Amino acid sequence: MRRQLGQALVQSQQLKMNSQMYQSIKLMELPIFDLREKIEAEIEKNPALEILEEPGELSLDAAAEGSPKEEEAYFEASSDAGFIRRGMDADEHNRFLEGAISRPETLQEHLLWQFVLEIGENDVRRIGELLIQNLDDDGFHKEPPETLLKNEDPAKIEEALTIVRSLDPPGTCTSGYRESLLVQARLLSGFSPEMEAVLDHLDKLEKGHFAETAQTLGFDEEDLRYCYERIQEELFPFPGRRFSSGEIRYVVPDVEVRRKDGDLVIILNNEEIPVLGINPFFMKIAGEKSNGREARDFVRENIREARWFIQSINQRNHTLLRVTRAVVEFQRPFFTKGPRYLAPLTLRDIAGELGVHDATVSRIANGKYMQTEWGIFEFRRFFNQPVTKGSRFSREGVKEILKEIITGDERRLSDQDLVKILARRGIALARRTVAKYRNELDLGSSYTR
Repeated sequence: MRRQLGQALVQSQQLKMNSQMYQSIKLMELPIFDLREKIEAEIEKNPALEILEEPGELSLDAAAEGSPKEEEAYFEASSDAGFIRRGMDADEHNRFLEGAISRPETLQEHLLWQFVLEIGENDVRRIGELLIQNLDDDGFHKEPPETLLKNEDPAKIEEALTIVRSLDPPGTCTSGYRESLLVQARLLSGFSPEMEAVLDHLDKLEKGHFAETAQTLGFDEEDLRYCYERIQEELFPFPGRRFSSGEIRYVVPDVEVRRKDGDLVIILNNEEIPVLGINPFFMKIAGEKSNGREARDFVRENIREARWFIQSINQRNHTLLRVTRAVVEFQRPFFTKGPRYLAPLTLRDIAGELGVHDATVSRIANGKYMQTEWGIFEFRRFFNQPVTKGSRFSREGVKEILKEIITGDERRLSDQDLVKILARRGIALARRTVAKYRNELDLGSSYTR
């Protein structure tokens, strides 16, 4: 049978991420220390942006009533627009500063906490942990997976590889920068086969040979340039390098949660973030027709960029507050009773509660800290799997209980003794699991304590 070929008109929608949208997403990821540096750099770059003397305030109810502007429509599926700013008095500000801690995070630590939220206790998790520990400073394999895991099921290795490569930063657990770029490109929204083809000709494009490469690939030169610009702006050839410096940096809590009059109060640390506005002189020039068209276009472009930057910071703060509030609601026993009451919680739980994408919650949780009356905790500490399937106890909560038992009992309890004590409290664990948690807590065996 001969198949008839014909033409058909197909209508489809595709989202192309412009530089402003990309900037907004990156700002959402930044912890307060890095955000402050980004603001300083943007003020130097954009003359229309300036620091205002007085901070602006807006209540949560007022912010919730606001409707998103047209340029915010992109974020409706992944986060909420709006602005929350809460002030702190001098004592509260000092508590934030006193709570600053220094803690370098390794690439392996950063990947492991995300990975264990995705996978329970099974072979894929064990393989994934081995793959993560096998990464070098660039995020690439030290030993080829087929050598490292030669006795493992190839299907499970592939499953673990796929999960790790999709974590933040994307593109790790690859053989080199070319494979990493390809993995990252395939994770992009609006990925096309054309972008994959462009990755094979980066050497020529870096030298400016766009017309020649477009002819070779049969692409329109403008489309080629667009793909190349996205690769430059959104992909990182060595995704692990930002974790490999070993530099110790001070970490300042982004939010504080404390009890006040029987309620839990959330305070944003806006004392570290300057309040931004538009330079009045630029606004005046933009409205005067007597100025030349070129001058007005320059001024208006800078004003537009400044407004988007301010809006992106406001959106980051509002989304951070919403995620924090949801975490507090899910983990209320922790905030009122202590770390041993930390409950199982996943990124998906918070995302479902807020009606946003898992990736939005991950970006907000990434690298940020919360101050509580029990100490300073990374946001990721509040996300953890149940100790066993269906259990109401989280791994971190059980480890806290285990720590209390060991440090609060003068007897040298063996791991089997600990198993029995935990069982009486409704926590059924194997002896080897207790030994594993004890080692993670850096608590010796009964012979060494």
